[in-house]
Amino acid sequence: MSKKLENKIALITGGHSGIGLSTAKRFVDEGAYVFIAGRRQDELEKARNYIGHSVTTIQADVTKAEDLNTIFQTIKKEKNSLDVLVASAGIIERVLMEHATPEHFDRIFDVNVKAPYFLIQKILPLLREGSSIVLVSSTAHLIGVPEHSVYSASKAALRSFSRTLAAELKDLKIRVNNLSPGPVDTPIFDGQATTREEVQALKDAYAQWIPMGRIGNPEELAAAALFLASDESSFSTGIDLVADGGQTQL
Repeated sequence: MSKKLENKIALITGGHSGIGLSTAKRFVDEGAYVFIAGRRQDELEKARNYIGHSVTTIQADVTKAEDLNTIFQTIKKEKNSLDVLVASAGIIERVLMEHATPEHFDRIFDVNVKAPYFLIQKILPLLREGSSIVLVSSTAHLIGVPEHSVYSASKAALRSFSRTLAAELKDLKIRVNNLSPGPVDTPIFDGQATTREEVQALKDAYAQWIPMGRIGNPEELAAAALFLASDESSFSTGIDLVADGGQTQL
């Protein structure tokens, strides 16, 4: 059986943990060569060892223009082209609107909105005809959740980008789609609580909101990203693929 990303070259931001890491591993298993970008070198090394082969790590802060250039130059030097971009890097901070600060707002939008937008602009010359861009958003853009106003707005911006950029890039035969995960068991939960018990309580609380009775796992989202990245979704562009256990649908 042929692999779904045979001889493809992919870039995954946030590829050293969570959904990004599982997606990188799945892409390599499906025949791709993968570049993973992240800020923490130690986590990148762990990710490279976990994936095992066909992977290059790039230490980069996607909010910095010089680091976006590093990503571009590394890919150009090693492969000179790109077939898939998965913009998975993101942050969340739970803050009630009455306590939000301009610094909080800028932090969220710099990572979740500004960074992927200008990354796409930077790497566009490397994307070959038939390429696929996957923006990892969130079901937070579909519902109203207290303490998530800025985060949800940032993910709504990605949904908007997927429509507009799909229209702008269609003549280049580049598809752009949005992936909206519901709650998924990744390290992003660790930043929302202070103890292991609190993290587990938070996961259990989210699971109660999900019709399927559990939160998702990163491998399930990697499968969804693979669908959008591969020719399996060749007639899909500008869509929002929701993978949330029924959270926003039932």
